Amino acid sequence: MNIIVCQNYDHLSDYAKDLVINTINNNDKPVLGLATGSTPEGMYQALIKAYQEKHVSFKDVTTFNLDEYIGLGKEDPNSYHHFMDEHLFNYVDIDQNETFVPPGNTDNHEQACLDYEQNMHRHGDIDLQVLGLGVNGHIGFNEPGTPFDTRTHVIELDESTRVANARFFDSIDDVPTHAITMGIETIMESKQIVLLASGDSKKEAVQRLVNGEETPDFPASILHRHNNVTVILDRDAASLLSVEQIDQVVGPK
Repeated sequence: MNIIVCQNYDHLSDYAKDLVINTINNNDKPVLGLATGSTPEGMYQALIKAYQEKHVSFKDVTTFNLDEYIGLGKEDPNSYHHFMDEHLFNYVDIDQNETFVPPGNTDNHEQACLDYEQNMHRHGDIDLQVLGLGVNGHIGFNEPGTPFDTRTHVIELDESTRVANARFFDSIDDVPTHAITMGIETIMESKQIVLLASGDSKKEAVQRLVNGEETPDFPASILHRHNNVTVILDRDAASLLSVEQIDQVVGPK
């Protein structure tokens, strides 16, 4: 696990952007695993700017998103499908037929999970998977207690997750109670994983990720088993780590 500390959120976003571009430029048919939420928004903005400046093209890229709320159609403004359109897909040259988000609004969730897995296998392993870090250690929507051998599945959201995401809805009562998510085993099959964490609210989770035991009670702890993980933090998120635990401190270009 390579731990990178950036000066601030903007620099974190720029550093992550460079890793994504490197993956795109070094693969003929790159497959990206993407995350939603507040933390990767800056990275997506930086990628759009890089595309506008002709530093990268998405025309050969395929994407698979981590998760989606159960009960929300892709046109719903709170759906993750809509999030990706508004924060990346509508502003770059990606083939939107090659952008995949788990279907939240379906009558057969079990089949939807199987279909999503099969589609990923048809496209090969994910070259780079972007993750956020929940305050309770969730990755994707794999909440504490999720077995490490799970594939894409439906999960009931932890109350802390719903509270954290309530800011995107009119009230917490509007936050869905379930989601469809890539499983932990699915995530771990990615060739490279980049985890982003920003802000003071994530410092305890980051400390536990680095120092804590490997346990399903803190799903992100599984990442210690992967041989190519980069954790990108801003100074606030890294504030409880010792100097010895940080591999590199990087500043703005």
